[in-house]
Amino acid sequence: MFVDQVKIYVKGGDGGNGMVAFRREKYVPKGGPAGGDGGKGADVVFVVEEGLRTLMDFRYQRHFKAPRGEHGMSKNQHGKNSKDMIVKVPPGTVVTDAETNEIIADLVEHGQRAIIARGGRGGRGNSRFATPANPAPELSEHGEPGQERDVILELKLLADVGLVGFPSVGKSTLLSVVSSAKPKIAEYHFTTIVPNLGMVETEDGRSFVMADLPGLIEGAHSGVGLGHQFLRHIERTRVIVHVIDMAATEGRDPYEDYVTINKELQEYNLRLTERPQIIVANKMDMPDAEENLKSFKEKLTDEYPIFPVSAITRQGLRDLLFAVADKIEQTPEFPLHEEELESTGIHRVLYKHEAEQTEFVITRDPDGSFVVSGHAVERLFKMTDFSRDESIKRFARQLRGMGVDEALRERGAKNGDTVRLMDYEFEFLD
Repeated sequence: MFVDQVKIYVKGGDGGNGMVAFRREKYVPKGGPAGGDGGKGADVVFVVEEGLRTLMDFRYQRHFKAPRGEHGMSKNQHGKNSKDMIVKVPPGTVVTDAETNEIIADLVEHGQRAIIARGGRGGRGNSRFATPANPAPELSEHGEPGQERDVILELKLLADVGLVGFPSVGKSTLLSVVSSAKPKIAEYHFTTIVPNLGMVETEDGRSFVMADLPGLIEGAHSGVGLGHQFLRHIERTRVIVHVIDMAATEGRDPYEDYVTINKELQEYNLRLTERPQIIVANKMDMPDAEENLKSFKEKLTDEYPIFPVSAITRQGLRDLLFAVADKIEQTPEFPLHEEELESTGIHRVLYKHEAEQTEFVITRDPDGSFVVSGHAVERLFKMTDFSRDESIKRFARQLRGMGVDEALRERGAKNGDTVRLMDYEFEFLD
């Protein structure tokens, strides 16, 4: 089974908790605080593994949760950082954030790595909080929560050449005779239900990868037939080889077929029309093919080269493969995602920064209580140790510093009102 799109959940490891501890050795006159910091949580890292061909493994494991950092210990011993969680993906995998649709990584080469979910930093132990005013603090932090997100993995095949065309025009037959690939071939539509890859070598020793993609039909870009699942695989190809049944064995007009398929490619992604095309007039050993080719050439307005071939008898294949190899050499790779600013002849670097998260938002529940939410305030809450008074006082000071108290007053909060933050309730004291 070929799997080329899957949604998974990833979570970086939480940081280890800091510790509250004091030195009590007999011969250390001024012991003081000695709680160590927690270790950093593990990152979830995707690494390209050349041997993988599909995303099949992700059908069986969809949750990837990295281990947390070790907790801090007494005698100022820091917890151990966790080792990164390595997840192997096939070359050609595009990772997208399911919520924002932002592309996180485009993984192409063997060994390429990308951090998909970062681990949290370790919480600080009480020795970090010692000051002249408070030399023995009973205060430490919990570890920072690791980043968590749902991501969509999409596999786009790494082929130099993509074969496109209606079902049963001979794409699989062509691939089987020019390479050692053995696709399923039969006298019915959509015989090919998964993309097939084959390595093609020309007589002069050049080689390239060719992909036979399942047949497109009219409306493929919007989900008709099988084509919409596999149109994404054409995005990486440098040259499109457009196979046409020139004998019109199914009663369709070859030129109409050509126009329909090109319209599908354009509807799916305008950039596909920038790819050079080579037209293959297949089934030239059949009756009426010569006549149809003549009328096809008269109607054709594009400047694409046409190669009359017969995949069955192998007629014309040598010239076709030479032309494809030449075209690949002349065509640069198309970047999948534009990161260049408008070309002005100057090479510019695009610096990406993480979007600023809202510190907090205040809403009202139907029962009249105030609800405080937001990335920064929730992170602060998770890193506070509520079993110690000093930590609670520090948390209250931090909320005040962020402006939460002031914002609650503006929303009409009065003494004794209930304030909720995640699963906990507080009483508002003015």
